[in-house]
This record gives sequence, structure tokens and C-alpha cells, in this order.
Amino acid sequence: MYKIVEKRALAPQIFLMDIEAPRVAKSAKPGQFVIVKMDEKGERLPLTISDFDVEKGTVTIVVQTIGCSTKEMETYKVGDSFEDFVGPLGQATELMDESIEDLKKKKIVFIAGGLGTAPVYPQVKWLSEQGVKADVIIGAKSKDHVIMEEEMKKVAGTVYPCTDDGSYGYKGLVTNKLKELVQVEGKGYDLVVAIGPMIMMKFVCQLTEELKIATIVSMNPVMVDGTGMCGGCRLTVGGETKFACVDGPEFDGHKVDFAEAMRRQTMYKTQEGAKTEGIKAGCGLEGGTK
Repeated sequence: MYKIVEKRALAPQIFLMDIEAPRVAKSAKPGQFVIVKMDEKGERLPLTISDFDVEKGTVTIVVQTIGCSTKEMETYKVGDSFEDFVGPLGQATELMDESIEDLKKKKIVFIAGGLGTAPVYPQVKWLSEQGVKADVIIGAKSKDHVIMEEEMKKVAGTVYPCTDDGSYGYKGLVTNKLKELVQVEGKGYDLVVAIGPMIMMKFVCQLTEELKIATIVSMNPVMVDGTGMCGGCRLTVGGETKFACVDGPEFDGHKVDFAEAMRRQTMYKTQEGAKTEGIKAGCGLEGGTK
């Protein structure tokens, strides 16, 4: 059993949990994920590792309540336990494959959309520990939905919050902010790392192709087993079939077939929404999944 040792709200429908999982914490690297199962009959939930502490033996996850299982997870309290907490899974960020000397020569900006801020944080933190300060653009619907900004400021170069409604920071899309930084402020970025909703990553990649900036994206399609056997997370990258759970989750954004990935995502969401509508009374939801 894997005990919850800390829990706190970050934003409406978004909460953070520290889970006691020493073996996972010892092996975890930025960019990887875990699969959580709350009880014997629970759904397998793939969740990105948002942080880890080897000395405390804890792994941090950030969860958004968008379906029946995550709504149930929200009811868990400090001291409660999950039955399974499997990981670390997937490949670590490819930044760890580069020499520190080469990384220090690069100007890197991360673009975090909504919940994508959580998986961005461990990468920015790791870079900071190597003496590399990356910039971070955080996108959210409103000020209330900006998460982990203070934590990010401690490890990043400059943090640029953006909100759709203009209630905080830059008013507008993260792509517009990136364009302003490059074309108006003269930021000569060598690499963009975008993590967030698929539609956001698609438009970031379209822009960075125009700007001729290399781009990494973290793909989050439907996963079941996390070992590549179910095929649910397959993608086409550079004309080849890849599996996000074992080959990724990070890929060259300019090679990802976003049109195909988004079609598959829509198909699964339609099925999930129909299922949730049928069982919402049983799990206390007032409506279908997003």
C-alpha cells in the first residue's frame, strides 16, 4: 500500500498529493510517469511525476478531477493509501542525455499549459540543479487556475504567466507570448519544450516551425497498461509508429502527426463521456467528462 503523506489544493479541481513510494522515488527521473490504482477494482490512472524526494521516499503527483476515478481520488485524505503505485514508467527527458556543458550553451523555454505545469516543474528544477536557468511560460484560463508559480520561480530564469481572461500576467495565448518574446524582445531560444493540452502543443509546434526553433512535446494519449502492449497510446512520429508509454512521452514536436493523435483522442473522449454519463449518479458527478 502507498500512503498519502500530504495533500493540498492548487486550483479549482486541481490538487497535489505526496505519496510514500521509496523505490519509485529512488529511480524516478524528470519526464517519467506512474500508474496509480486506488483499490483492487480501480481504474489504472497514468499520472506524470511532478516531483520526488529520495530522502523522504515520496513522489508528488498533481491531479485534475475530470472523471469518475479522479473525482473519487479527490476524496482520499492524508493517511489513506493507494493499492498500486507503479513506476517510474516511460523515458526520462532527453535533456538528461546531453552534456551539462552543451545545456549551458542553450537558451531554453518551457511552455506549460494548465496541468502541464506539473510535469514541467521537475525538468526546470533538474536544469537549475545543473546550473541552467530556463524560462517558463505558464498558460491558464484565469489567475485562479495558475498553478505552481512560486515553486517555478525558485528554479526558473523568468516565469511568464498568461491568462485567457487577462486576470493575471499576459492576456492571451502562450503562443502569442512566445512570439512576442522572440520577435519583440529578441529572445534567441534554441529549444522549446511544450507540455499541456494537445491542441496547445500543436499550435506551439506550428509557430516554432515558422521561428525555426527545435521543439519537444510531451504526449499524453490514452494509456492502459503502460508497457506498450495495449496500443492505446500509439502515435505516428516521423512516419513511424511509436508508443507514448515506452518510447515517450517526449517526442520531436515537428515530427508528431497531431491530426491523427487528436482524432484518436476525440474517439476515446466520446466513449468515456458516454460511459461517465451512464454512471455519474453512482460516483457523485454532476456531468460528463471533459
